[in-house]
Amino acid sequence: MSEAFILDGVRTPRGRGKANGALHGIHPQRLLAQVLDTLAERGLDPRDVDDVIVGNSSNQGDHGHSIGRLAMLQADWPCETPGYTVNRYCGSGLQAVNLAAMGVRSGEQSLVVAGGVESMSRWPAPSGSGAIDGNNVRLHDRYPLVPQGISADLIASLRGYDRAQLDAWAAMSQQRAATAQREDRFAYSMIPVRDDSGAVALKADELPRPGTTAETLATLPPSFAALGGRTPEGRPLTFDRAALSAYPEIDEIRHVHHAGNSSGVADGAAALVVAGSAYVTAHGLRPRARIVSTAAVGSDPVIMLTAPAPAARRALAKASMTVDDIDLWEVNEAFAAVALDTTERLGLSPDVVNVNGGAIALGHPIGATGAILVQTALDELERTDRTTALITLCTGGGMAVATIIERV
Repeated sequence: MSEAFILDGVRTPRGRGKANGALHGIHPQRLLAQVLDTLAERGLDPRDVDDVIVGNSSNQGDHGHSIGRLAMLQADWPCETPGYTVNRYCGSGLQAVNLAAMGVRSGEQSLVVAGGVESMSRWPAPSGSGAIDGNNVRLHDRYPLVPQGISADLIASLRGYDRAQLDAWAAMSQQRAATAQREDRFAYSMIPVRDDSGAVALKADELPRPGTTAETLATLPPSFAALGGRTPEGRPLTFDRAALSAYPEIDEIRHVHHAGNSSGVADGAAALVVAGSAYVTAHGLRPRARIVSTAAVGSDPVIMLTAPAPAARRALAKASMTVDDIDLWEVNEAFAAVALDTTERLGLSPDVVNVNGGAIALGHPIGATGAILVQTALDELERTDRTTALITLCTGGGMAVATIIERV
């Protein structure tokens, strides 16, 4: 079986996912196209690419009609190169990388570009009940699915996390991101994004707030208390009561997440080049890393966000590795409780988790984040002369994906 090697990776900065964000005016197809064109400028021959796999969680509006194909057409690439879109919610970008690894390992493909894109500032207005059930009341009868913020507060309530613990993690994320930006730790993978006139629209991640402290975070109001008290149309219970019906061991959900200890809404794109052993040898290439193992797991969809630890364990087991074999961890900070829960369940030291900050500080452009985190981990392995990293993200619907990479 072929190895799956990472040859290169490129990403945009993460822009604020609001109408006043620096990347709002740039179509998401164009965001990803600039990433693809940069890979070609760095030496990738698009004519050799067997497929382009793009993670995206919206699949509507500007992100619709298979943005994986359309972004490739927007790039200066031959139309003969195919592309498609994959949606595993927040894990979409990492799932794209994992699919690329599967393709080249099997021998069916030699060279695949995989990544993701999301312009959350351009998402269409929300519709439906707000529950993650596709407006299917029958499904809701079986699993009382709730919005992710309610699930995050449910985790905190079950695990006993208070505001101080969550805000301490969030402040640490901000401080680490500030250090990473000050020391240009993202410089190799990150490219400036240009608008339609050719002017630079954004050249650094836009969301971090370097002066953030636990004390300033303590002043923010909870984000999901009102939502928890809402009864969605066609459902018999409020979101809080629906979640508690699945977890009767607690009496109430304490709403402890807010804008400062939850992931930032963001725009961004990223892509990596994954090649098989024969392609690497035939072209005399020096890979940066190999993909050691991948995993995806499902978990209870009501609490929804607790699968990163079992996904990581599955990836480790497939590689005959243990937690102690991993030098660096990227655990997506969808919410502070997710990072705390995953770190504690795996017995990790916070010193090796999200060492350059996470999505709380840097933002979470849903479909792109997984591919961004692979690049962040690989750049840090090279910067610090370490060897292995594990990347994992929770997803909507109660799932998680994980990937282990080893520096070459």
